[in-house]
Amino acid sequence: MGDPGRQADGRVVFFETTPREQAYFSEVIGALAPTFHPTPLDGATADLAAEAEVVSVFIHSRVDRGVLEHLPRLRLIATRSTGYDHIDLAACAARGVVVANVPFYGETSVAEHTFGLILALSRNIHRAYVRTQRGDFSLAGLEGFDLRGKTLGVVGTGSIGLHVIRIAKGFGMEVVAYDRQQDRILPDVLGYRYIPLEELLAVSDIVSLHVPYLAATHHLMNRERFARMKRGALLINTARGGLVDTEALMWALDEGILAGAGLDVLEGEELIQEESQLLTQPAVEDKLRALLRQHLLVRRENVVVTPHIAFYSTEAVRRIMDETSANIQSFLEGHPRNVVGGAAPTRA
Repeated sequence: MGDPGRQADGRVVFFETTPREQAYFSEVIGALAPTFHPTPLDGATADLAAEAEVVSVFIHSRVDRGVLEHLPRLRLIATRSTGYDHIDLAACAARGVVVANVPFYGETSVAEHTFGLILALSRNIHRAYVRTQRGDFSLAGLEGFDLRGKTLGVVGTGSIGLHVIRIAKGFGMEVVAYDRQQDRILPDVLGYRYIPLEELLAVSDIVSLHVPYLAATHHLMNRERFARMKRGALLINTARGGLVDTEALMWALDEGILAGAGLDVLEGEELIQEESQLLTQPAVEDKLRALLRQHLLVRRENVVVTPHIAFYSTEAVRRIMDETSANIQSFLEGHPRNVVGGAAPTRA
């Protein structure tokens, strides 16, 4: 299923694959003779796809200008994710490479995980679990709070944000939302209202982030915005780690502005996978500081961290594989789909 020592693969090459994905794609697009590698695509592994016309990656790959220089025949990058901030779209456009994503696959999965994090914090489930594992069944410090009647602030009302709102209404919560593009009908249907971001931060008992990571949303939650939050609120992030300034988050927790945080994503989370290699690299001080902040954050009792698994349900994984295979086959047949950037699609 792909030898890490090979220097060139075939027409379609997959990176960051699991055995389940390898079996699925071998069956569904086996005629294309795909090859597989468990590692991400980056400068160190790019030569493994030197002959590829199509590569498929996941979120830990870093496809930049330097990587593209190793892929002279590349025509399509099919990312098995909705987000594509790990791919340099401008560099792809310059090299004539089309980029396609999987726009819809885990709306319900991510929304349900969002509430898993909320409940873990609101009812101290994580603390209680750790305590009972030690044989301690005392109740001290485990008093939680009801969600009914609390205000949930949803930042971003795309498909995931809307599913979160539906679930929140089932819990009897009040919901306010912020989005640069506001729907005129859905607030009446689902029972929420749009307000400015600063007002949302001030009135929400829980703030949940559901916006893409772009230059405009980098450190959306910074020290200034944390300072505007309702004291004792919770922050939930199942979107992208770069939306939150980690240093500012730790400050808000220290100051008691936040009572807790539920994080499925961390700023610079790729550093955790690179951790063992950092000490051999030059100029790594900033990376080491970021890694230290992550370790300190994870060790806090009022922070629940999961390893980017909000999307990771059986149903969502199958939808990802189905959409990715369709993206690849449609492109090679001359009908590109789910194109998010790069070069203008041309007929194969």
